[in-house]
Amino acid sequence: MYILEIKQTGTAKNKYKVCLEGGADFVLYKRELSKLHIEAGQDLPEELYEQILKEIQIPRAKKRAMHLLEKMDRTEQQLRTKLREAGYASEAIEEAIFYVKSYHYIDDERYARTYIRIHQQSKSKQRLKMDLLKKGIDKEVIDLALEEEFEQSEEEMILQLLKKKHYDPSTADQKERNKMYRFLMQRGFRSSDISHVIGQLESYGEEY
Repeated sequence: MYILEIKQTGTAKNKYKVCLEGGADFVLYKRELSKLHIEAGQDLPEELYEQILKEIQIPRAKKRAMHLLEKMDRTEQQLRTKLREAGYASEAIEEAIFYVKSYHYIDDERYARTYIRIHQQSKSKQRLKMDLLKKGIDKEVIDLALEEEFEQSEEEMILQLLKKKHYDPSTADQKERNKMYRFLMQRGFRSSDISHVIGQLESYGEEY
């Protein structure tokens, strides 16, 4: 394993990124580099790399993962990204992920269900699905969670949001109607559903 370069990470004066041939890298403190005699332009023995993983990177990655999960619930992909940004080797990240999953500290299905319960009053089913996909949750997990947790129809939600916004079709002008339409579109509702609900409100008012 050839060390291409060792460079300081960001503003941290005592942290350095060790960049290996092939694209792999990991972060060590300056004192650790000195103690282990690691320098750019040299080979990193496999035994030493395994030692770094076992004694430094893996324990530190596990601790960091726990710290991140104390602050807020995260998906597996979110946690993996945070650990990568913090400079942990891929092997250390996998060990940390396995560790927290073994204790159910991360659970993408639980995360999806909780997210849906919290946000289903203000976002459409499609918007919730897109949000969760962006967070790295598997499509099948999302679909199951939506099927079991999503309680209202899209039109019921649109009506509820219109009432929450005090939308009155009898006094609303075209500008206000367009504004409300955009508001609902941004939350992922289909234009056909929005038009239908607003049309029904305009026809039946409070009785709808």
